[in-house]
Amino acid sequence: MDEPTSSATAPAPPTSATDEEPARPDEGALLLDELRAAIARYVILPSGEALTAVTLWVAATHIQPALQHAPRLAVVGPAKRCGKSRLLDVITETVREPLITVNTSPAVVFRAIGDDPPTLLVDEADTIFGSIKAAEKNEELRGLLNAGHQRNRPALRISGPEHKPQAFPTFAMAALAGIGDLPDTVMDRAVVIRMQRRKDGERVDQFRSRRDIPALHGLRDRLNAWLRPLMDTAADLVPPMPVQDRAADTWEPLVIVAELAGGTWPEQARTACAAMCAAEASNDDESNLKTRLLQDIRRAFARYGDPDIMRTRDLLDELLQDQEAPWAEYGTAGLSPRHLGILLADFDIKAATHRFEGGRQAKGFARLRFIDAWARYCPEEPTADSGDENDAHVPSPHP
Repeated sequence: MDEPTSSATAPAPPTSATDEEPARPDEGALLLDELRAAIARYVILPSGEALTAVTLWVAATHIQPALQHAPRLAVVGPAKRCGKSRLLDVITETVREPLITVNTSPAVVFRAIGDDPPTLLVDEADTIFGSIKAAEKNEELRGLLNAGHQRNRPALRISGPEHKPQAFPTFAMAALAGIGDLPDTVMDRAVVIRMQRRKDGERVDQFRSRRDIPALHGLRDRLNAWLRPLMDTAADLVPPMPVQDRAADTWEPLVIVAELAGGTWPEQARTACAAMCAAEASNDDESNLKTRLLQDIRRAFARYGDPDIMRTRDLLDELLQDQEAPWAEYGTAGLSPRHLGILLADFDIKAATHRFEGGRQAKGFARLRFIDAWARYCPEEPTADSGDENDAHVPSPHP
């Protein structure tokens, strides 16, 4: 477990409110402010956006039955002592119905999830998914985590003395902490918090269960008292999102909580969503590599005068000559025709045998096959004098 050092200047712990206090219009915003301060008291998050995200994720656990999607919280770091376990400590005491483990089996999780599910908390997730062998052993758990991101995705298992199929619910919010990235399919369904080791001069309070848990539980109870009566309202909310597709599904519960709170929280939530999703997109190395390849191939075609067909060897020569590109160091001896084919396979782009000048045949790529992928994954900014992608091509200067 991570053990931060103490600071005399840290803010005081949250205090409980009495049941007799009347509800205030800004109650939600004030509670989220208090939760944000409580988290920051014990853990240094990598950014203000990350702190906002964790705050909203914790609050969203209190309205799980009203949500369509159950975002995962992936708390990852490159090494030990980055604050991952400490953040999980604080989360555990503020989420609704925590179910924490350092290792678990799908059977246990299946039986723990119901209509009002607990919040699953898994520490040391790298021991479950950190190696190929471990990941293969826990493939069923990964499938459960993927299915549980969306409502109405039960897992069917043979159960009972009569061996009849039984549907087990999987829908539940989950936080996983570990060294290194989790499986891609889990990360794709997660709000990702990339923790960093504290620098000299960065100070947080030590977390002491006996002293600190009662105050955190008081805050948890007040969050629950504020949010539970709003579940019908939350279920009907479809807030505008700054992102699309699965990222929007994952972040929607956090934005819903922000909308319920009001104040500056809706703006903070959308700012965090846009910034953190963009950061994760840039961290997706494999996806980035393939997009970079499409962009570099477009430039290679342009340098050749945008011919209809380009020999594979000529295309590779162009790619390998770019000293700022990664292709000369790709694999053991640079990008090869086989590597090129593998990287382009997901875009349904393949080399074929074509007839070139002089009647000679050779493997090559048709420019037309790239048009759809370029438009989808690396569209060019339109210009006033830009022509249509399918305009006639300039003859190649290279024979």
